[in-house]
Amino acid sequence: MERILEPEFMDDAEESKDYDAMDHTIPNSAFVDRLLELGAQGLMLDIGCGPGHIPPLIVAQKPDARVIGIDAARTMIDLAKKHLLESQAADRVSYQLANAKTLPFPDHHFDAILSNTVLHHIPNPVPFLAEALRVLKPSGVLLIRDLFRPEDMAQVDALVALHGAEANPSQRALFRASLCAALTPAELKKMAQSAGLKDFEIVTDSDRHMSLQISGKLP
Repeated sequence: MERILEPEFMDDAEESKDYDAMDHTIPNSAFVDRLLELGAQGLMLDIGCGPGHIPPLIVAQKPDARVIGIDAARTMIDLAKKHLLESQAADRVSYQLANAKTLPFPDHHFDAILSNTVLHHIPNPVPFLAEALRVLKPSGVLLIRDLFRPEDMAQVDALVALHGAEANPSQRALFRASLCAALTPAELKKMAQSAGLKDFEIVTDSDRHMSLQISGKLP
């Protein structure tokens, strides 16, 4: 199945609210567990943080961690900041508007880079991956998780029926579009190599998720 691109930024207020309202509890918890298993600690950057669901989960499990979340959509940053006011993580989490392909941070600045379900929004993810590598410390942890594209529309329909059964029509449409816009593991591997990443692995995490990951290196 050919990739069908969707808008690069989810900056429509209603779409952002629909995404925010979806129940991501299980995949988000699994994401944080994997991130910490890889050795993530210290200062972390969440690229494409959306409504800010993940950073508070990280600092709840890793009290000495600090997380900066960035997103190119102002509606998402506004939601993330609103949620942060209601959490216990305000002193260790911050959010700011920024473009993933031109990160406003110096080289080798972060101990860990994370990104969850962002790649499928980007027509050419190579600059995104290259920037993530640039700001990551040489010994740092990288975890970029996304959907992977099914082989055909029948599989898309089956996944939407299975995982979107309790979602509203708008949320199901978002999920369907995301599956169609996602990369395959082979495409992600080629793009990671083009971006200069080394010592990475690509792991199939579920019937719809894959991860590009680099484990932390001991001093």
